[in-house]
Amino acid sequence: MQISFYVLSESKAQDLLGFICQLTQTALNKSNQSLLILAEEDVLLGTLDEALWARDASSFIPHQRLNNDSSTATDNTADTADTATKLAPVLLSSYMPIDFDGIVLNITPRPVNDFMAAAGSANPTRVLELIKPDAKSMQEGRNKYKHYQQLEYQLTHFKV
Repeated sequence: MQISFYVLSESKAQDLLGFICQLTQTALNKSNQSLLILAEEDVLLGTLDEALWARDASSFIPHQRLNNDSSTATDNTADTADTATKLAPVLLSSYMPIDFDGIVLNITPRPVNDFMAAAGSANPTRVLELIKPDAKSMQEGRNKYKHYQQLEYQLTHFKV
């Protein structure tokens, strides 16, 4: 699996939603795969949902927010993921859908493998990791980098 780390400058970190929208559009333009934006905070998922809808008409990003019903997460995850991938190329979620095989934009502090373990046969082709320029985010990024390195994934990093 290919993992790309994007180490954000202060200005990019201040406009995090704008950068996520821009990176999402770039990923969609360069690939025909679906893109999953993973975020653990419900408030952030809501804000991202609004930001993607608010894009101007020439750069609108079609997307679908997946709901997580913890009472029957396994059954609903499979159904919701199947339905959502037919509706939109971009998915917003706090979990990885079963059988997901596209690109993951991970904005959580955990490595994607934690989400893959819960998703059964999910097999993303590429992971995009965002690292903000604060000490906590940098340390989380280092931890993820070491984790992926131990799994012998192909790692790249970009300063943006």
